[in-house]
Amino acid sequence: MRYTNNVIGINPQQLHGFFVGWPNKPAPEKHLEILKNSAYIWLAIDEENDKVVGFVNAVSDKTMSAYIPLLEVLPEYQGQGIGSELMKRMLSTLKDLYMIDLACDIDKMDFYEKLGLVKGNLMMKRNYDRQNCE
Repeated sequence: MRYTNNVIGINPQQLHGFFVGWPNKPAPEKHLEILKNSAYIWLAIDEENDKVVGFVNAVSDKTMSAYIPLLEVLPEYQGQGIGSELMKRMLSTLKDLYMIDLACDIDKMDFYEKLGLVKGNLMMKRNYDRQNCE
């Protein structure tokens, strides 16, 4: 497994299969756009087939705060520590910031607690008709 923090050389064909369970998935082209427009990213790439198998991104003011909106590992690669490694790399990248936030489903809280994050409260609004970024 190779880890990288840039999208140089990444194309949409390498980004198929993500957003599992989403009713309105962004197309791989939009996924690449999301990664390119993020302040920080980490990708896990299976070197045998040159496919991106996991990613995490952060949006940030690069001064005080960052928000981690997405972390995903393809189902067939889960349970191998890839998600933990991506998060460790992202948290290291963001270590000099005061505020590092993310929102997650309740069943994912234990995973993030093991990485040093603490439970909090949040407010949110979702425009599900825009979920596919179109």
